[in-house]
Amino acid sequence: MSGQFITVEGGEGAGKTTQLAFMREYLEQTGRRVVLTREPGGTPLGEEIRALLLGHRHDGMALATETLLMFAARAEHLERVIRPALAAGHWVLCDRFTDATYAYQGGGRGLPPERIAILEDWAQGALRPDLTLVFDVPVAVGLERAGRRSAADRFEREETAFFERIRAVYLDRVQRNPDRYRILDANRPVETVRAEVQILLAEWLERC
Repeated sequence: MSGQFITVEGGEGAGKTTQLAFMREYLEQTGRRVVLTREPGGTPLGEEIRALLLGHRHDGMALATETLLMFAARAEHLERVIRPALAAGHWVLCDRFTDATYAYQGGGRGLPPERIAILEDWAQGALRPDLTLVFDVPVAVGLERAGRRSAADRFEREETAFFERIRAVYLDRVQRNPDRYRILDANRPVETVRAEVQILLAEWLERC
């Protein structure tokens, strides 16, 4: 049984964590071995980089530094977790991946996508997610949810326009590559979104 690499994307407060837990449970019930991970992070080194990126010790970090740290964490993640799991036939569920770099550092911060693509090719080679679920929610709704969840991290303190640009990039990537992406309206009750996720996963399982 071959492994699959499924990523979950979306802006702040889109409900990704809740749906990932359900996805893991559902896939394990079908007999798949599942590795649930996240970015930035996923490894001890990656989690240390995550703390640098999300914390406030380095507010004002240069965009190049931020982007290279993202890919440094990603390279370690690929080497230590993602590639070995896929090679073993496991299914990998990842909370954000390179699409988030295109959205946050590209759309949000204004880094040209061509530069991100160079780093993507270098760190990943030909590896891309098999399936990406994008949980879409209006920015105002997502930020209100995120504000109830925890104190704002370094990204969550940005202006609303920053998150509107992020959302626009996600929607554009979905439109450009409908074979890989599936978009879900996350501005609905959790149970409704979960039911749609289950349908999408069932359809994907039939293809594998």
